[in-house]
Amino acid sequence: MARQSRTFVCQSCGAATPRWAGRCESCGEWNTIVEEAGTAGGVGAGPAAKALKGKGRQIELVAMSGESADPPRFVTGMNEFDRVTGGGLVPGSALLIGGDPGIGKSTLLLQAMAALAARGQSVVYISGEEAIAQVRMRARRLGLAEAPVQLGAETNLKDIIGTLENGKAPDAVVIDSIQTMWTDTLDSAPGTVAQVRASAQELVRFAKKSGTAIILVGHVTKEGQIAGPRVVEHMVDAVIYFEGERGHQFRILRAVKNRFGPANEIGVFEMGEKGLGEVPNPSALFLGERDGGTSGSSVFAGIEGTRPVLVEIQALTAQSTLGTPRRAVVGWDSGRLSMVLAVLEARCGLSLAGQDVYLNVAGGLRINEPAADLAVAAALISSITGKPLPENCVIFGEISLSGAVRPVSQMDARLKEAEKLGFSRAILPAGAARTRGQAALTFTEISDLAGLIAKLAAGENKGAGGRRAADM
Repeated sequence: MARQSRTFVCQSCGAATPRWAGRCESCGEWNTIVEEAGTAGGVGAGPAAKALKGKGRQIELVAMSGESADPPRFVTGMNEFDRVTGGGLVPGSALLIGGDPGIGKSTLLLQAMAALAARGQSVVYISGEEAIAQVRMRARRLGLAEAPVQLGAETNLKDIIGTLENGKAPDAVVIDSIQTMWTDTLDSAPGTVAQVRASAQELVRFAKKSGTAIILVGHVTKEGQIAGPRVVEHMVDAVIYFEGERGHQFRILRAVKNRFGPANEIGVFEMGEKGLGEVPNPSALFLGERDGGTSGSSVFAGIEGTRPVLVEIQALTAQSTLGTPRRAVVGWDSGRLSMVLAVLEARCGLSLAGQDVYLNVAGGLRINEPAADLAVAAALISSITGKPLPENCVIFGEISLSGAVRPVSQMDARLKEAEKLGFSRAILPAGAARTRGQAALTFTEISDLAGLIAKLAAGENKGAGGRRAADM
């Protein structure tokens, strides 16, 4: 019998160390290292080593030039959910969905599984956090009490897989959540790195063997990352985050990894009394309450996955009474804001050292692409000068450290979305308008931030199609 040893594993990143420490050297988290049981020697000693020395069975190798049919999909009918998953759930796939507590993960999956079951697919919803009566109560509130979804409340992984393997395997299974699952082959408590890793591995193996689409719900840390070892994200086929601010009714379903569809695709939902409603046109919704006559507001034409989205960026600058001015950002990268402020001060001569700066992306959407640099700079300049930007104008472009404005990708899709919503002007990088001869929009080309400041400070509201700001 193998000798039992003790190992110390970080509950945040899964790194193993031979001794306990207060701070994990891999991820830097404090008080996350827990002692767990292990087997000394691993596979390099004893019977396991002898077994590995023998020849294994031969696997079938095929040519890359062969043809394979696209995998079939289980379409739920919720267009926003199907968009993020790449067109529906693929049989035998494993998805990991994470989000803040109370953001609506269970509500979203209950609605999606009810819609899938209504299309004739067999669906099982396993809850490790709630009793069956609680799940039924939520279903009645959402108007899904009659949905043909089979419910279960269990945390023992052996019992769950044994039940699923009894008879015909279901088409889709939801495990809510993976942190509550445990297997009796390990001595550690549920939620530890070892239990989460082992439970996820068993569920993924069941999905590949049976053809069932498995959806795992995961908790997130205070930084917004899915809790547990990162190896779980490598096991599954798709990693999806359900985002949103508590003060906003909008929820964003974002795919950060997807083997069967585009990554960074988003779906937009609106939380209401009857659950989550789909938002087919998020641009119109994000701009619905915009006040165009106020300074410090600009409209950014962004790309989220394959979808163009127009969103309002709000900026406010105020004289600071603190020794270190405050920089508050919601929905954008704070480091990116610091870079834009530094370029405005060093290259354009705008003094922001004694100013508090507040930046907000309206609607609760989080923007990650650098194409928002020019829209953020325009909102800041508008707030400093007190002059509002034109109401019918969209802005996009990347700013370099030299102050130059660089072109961005998919400009045609951004401009088409702006035209569809009734915008007539666009401020964009120099040379970008030549790639699109559209008469519905009037282009103002900006080669550097100095030209943008000159335009906005002069209060010029007339179009300048096909000409650069430096030539005006």
